[in-house]
Amino acid sequence: MSTEYLPESDQASGEQASNVDVNGKKLSLAHRLSTGDISWDFIGRRKIWFALSAAMMALSIGALLIVGLRLGIEFKGGADFTAPTTVTATTVEDVRSAVVNSDVPELDSTQVTTVGNNQVRVQTRSLTAAEVTKVQGAISTQTKAAPADVTYSLIGASWGEQITGKAIQALVVFLVLVAALIWAYFRDWKMSIAALVALAHDLLLTVGIYALVGFTVTPATLIGVLTILGYSLYDTVVVFDKVRENVKGITGQKRTYTEAANTAVNQVLVRSLNTTIIGVLPVAALLFAGVFVLGSGPLEDLGLALFVGMITGAYSSIFLATPILAMLKEREPGMRKHREQLAHRESRKAARGTVSGAQAVPAGPAATLASTGARVQPARTTRANRKPQ
Repeated sequence: MSTEYLPESDQASGEQASNVDVNGKKLSLAHRLSTGDISWDFIGRRKIWFALSAAMMALSIGALLIVGLRLGIEFKGGADFTAPTTVTATTVEDVRSAVVNSDVPELDSTQVTTVGNNQVRVQTRSLTAAEVTKVQGAISTQTKAAPADVTYSLIGASWGEQITGKAIQALVVFLVLVAALIWAYFRDWKMSIAALVALAHDLLLTVGIYALVGFTVTPATLIGVLTILGYSLYDTVVVFDKVRENVKGITGQKRTYTEAANTAVNQVLVRSLNTTIIGVLPVAALLFAGVFVLGSGPLEDLGLALFVGMITGAYSSIFLATPILAMLKEREPGMRKHREQLAHRESRKAARGTVSGAQAVPAGPAATLASTGARVQPARTTRANRKPQ
């Protein structure tokens, strides 16, 4: 970090700027946030963040209802063919056209992807034995591979249902354990509620993005979704830990719970941003490789889930979880009483200032003495000017 010193004129005058230390070195943004020199009112603008999150969640729900998720063969069942071939720029389209025109009905949703530069993969709906033979022959003809080299496997929908059921069970167990762990660590059930709301927000946005972009939901997607919940929870716990530190003995402080929590958000803001950026960069590279280099596959599915989930996790921990926590805590009778006491002190302080400023200054020599600090004698008259008694 570069350093900046005060001009000699400022140093000579003895004035100290708020963005420099006692040695004249410029303070970093992180340091000024942690010490409270500068602060952004995140919690005070919570209605804006709540409205933004509600809009994004509504968009995600709409995408799920209107567009829907594009389930992979592992969830809806089907046939999976693999054939050796020399991959070219037109391989995917050529093989797909051959399969669609193989005299087997309802193959318009067939998915064709390349595996490396010497293999092609074809996924179709569930097929009968006769239909498998026809599709296998069409792929063999197009790729110029021997029929025996075109391998296939049939996947039933029940297997996908089992995976979905296990994933839902894992999610429920995870959420229950998270709520219990946060309550045990912070001794505050309101923190558990705020964290769960943030997790649900991140989960819904991630799934909604999948519906919008049309990526295929595969087992890798489930792995990514369950993984991002851990990232989101980590960001939230970091902020909550600082909140707990700031609100310790809050009734003896000259600030409200909301103000202390907002200070905590500012103090960990730079850390959260740095952690998110460092985590997102390799995930972005993973997503880029999966989409533009390797084509559709596990890297693409896993990368998108991690990329979206890590960004929404950082967002929710700052703009959603902490404001919800502050809103819940401010409704407690103790916090209401504390706010009323602070407001009463401020009103009394303002009243004293008004009274002292409105006091009249006495006229005559007393006024001169009060204003200048010097004693002034009244003017004397001469004997000639005195009136006879």
